[in-house]
Amino acid sequence: MGYRSIFHPELFKDRNIIVTGGGSGIGRCTAHELASLGAHVVLVGRKQEKLDRVLAEIVEDGGSASALSCDIRDEEAVRAVVSQIVKERGTVHGLVNNAGGQFPSPLMAISKKGWDAVISTNLTGGFLMAREVFNQSMSRSGGSIVNIVADMWNGMPGMGHSGAARAGMVNFTQTAAYEWGHAGVRVNAVAPGWITSSGMDTYPDSFKAVIKTLKAAVPLGRMGNEAEVSSAICYLLSDGAAFISGTTVRIDGAASQGNVAIYPLQAHNKCKPFDGFHREVVPDIFKTDEAP
Repeated sequence: MGYRSIFHPELFKDRNIIVTGGGSGIGRCTAHELASLGAHVVLVGRKQEKLDRVLAEIVEDGGSASALSCDIRDEEAVRAVVSQIVKERGTVHGLVNNAGGQFPSPLMAISKKGWDAVISTNLTGGFLMAREVFNQSMSRSGGSIVNIVADMWNGMPGMGHSGAARAGMVNFTQTAAYEWGHAGVRVNAVAPGWITSSGMDTYPDSFKAVIKTLKAAVPLGRMGNEAEVSSAICYLLSDGAAFISGTTVRIDGAASQGNVAIYPLQAHNKCKPFDGFHREVVPDIFKTDEAP
């Protein structure tokens, strides 16, 4: 059994696509789908052992991939890893800026160290990767960049550091799309809402209890899965999106479009998930409960 993508199996044949944060969650799923569509996927992340596990999965499934450890917050490390990729693979056709991370906290309790860490990971690191990929490859050959942000359209109470970083990345996406269009480079973003991903298991128990209630605030009546984010990323990377640039696509089941205090939602199960990722890992917090 392989990845059940909705796209043509040779969509990305002979293309090299970098996926940061490819060792888990949405990055892992996206790497699998891209490989199933013919791309050579370069997995980039801080922990080599996580990347190697995903690399082994992709190879076992018949795909092509490589893995390089890099802290995207380190400017020289980013410059060096992109240089290595270009030297070994040639043209970089796509970049998925997926690496990120945050922790729940009210603003008044966030230290400068904690603030800086989240901004560096979710904003600065993505900028560095995009800049180096553009300067070292895409400025000459064109390409497509997809930045992963978050549902922060009405503020992000409880994660203000992440909301600020993601809002900055949306604006960076718009600016880069304008400045780099002359080189044939498209830059877009995807904003996942509440997605059942392995990262949910890293939060404290108090926040996990909140996670289990989130689907009640989604008009489509459930949480999303990684494959539903990956398919949007693949579309934006593809030639079918050749005239789309500077746009952010929300993958949130319309949760960002209203307020349950003003317009209460009815519970239902009429919206079924897209079952595409054959190696999907259900977060532990949902393994014994009803569907998220």
